[in-house]
Amino acid sequence: MSKLAVILAGGLGTRLKPYTISIPKPLVPINEKPVLEILILNLKKQGFTKFIITLNHFSNLIKAYFGNGSSLGVEISYSEEKMRLSTIGPLSLIKNLPDNFLVINSDVLSDIDLNAMWNFHIKNKNIFTVGSFNVEVKSEFGELVVEKNGKIIDFREKPVNKNLVSMGIYLANKSILKYIPKDTFYGFDHLMLDLIKSNNFASTFLHEGFWLDIGRPSDYEKAEDYISKL
Repeated sequence: MSKLAVILAGGLGTRLKPYTISIPKPLVPINEKPVLEILILNLKKQGFTKFIITLNHFSNLIKAYFGNGSSLGVEISYSEEKMRLSTIGPLSLIKNLPDNFLVINSDVLSDIDLNAMWNFHIKNKNIFTVGSFNVEVKSEFGELVVEKNGKIIDFREKPVNKNLVSMGIYLANKSILKYIPKDTFYGFDHLMLDLIKSNNFASTFLHEGFWLDIGRPSDYEKAEDYISKL
């Protein structure tokens, strides 16, 4: 069964400057191949052969490079925003979405098993499944642990905390469309809050392998190292 992936490629890429001054972030090369091409080929290996790429910034360059996807052995169509709609808003412009589909940021590199995530999503009849990852965050400061009276009972020198974060990889049931306003800036954060308010909760799928969101020059350098090792 062919699966559909919606790739979010309408961002401005401001955090990745100077790489994105003249080209969109999805076309920034990693070892001579655009990051979006690497993503599409990875998804193809996991059974995704139909793609809808949402566009805004530098849209003509992306369409000119990928065309209909035939050069990569996949089917690609495009949904273009007239205004920035954030991460979830672009879904409101796409007609005839299947019952379940993948939504993924265009700048994500990961070895996540999407078939296992898909099976988890379908088996549990989730409305929205969020690929999640534990990120270690090291504090720049020593941490004081105090009681209510102000007495210091412990001290931790620059502690490292684990935070569970979204990977920018989601599986969606099309029933989420009823929450998404048209022609409105509507992000992942808005959807999470609306689902919580309606008691129609999203679920997480924990990934413990490799994940990199290429948002900053330092992340871009890590991506080059990762692709080189592959």
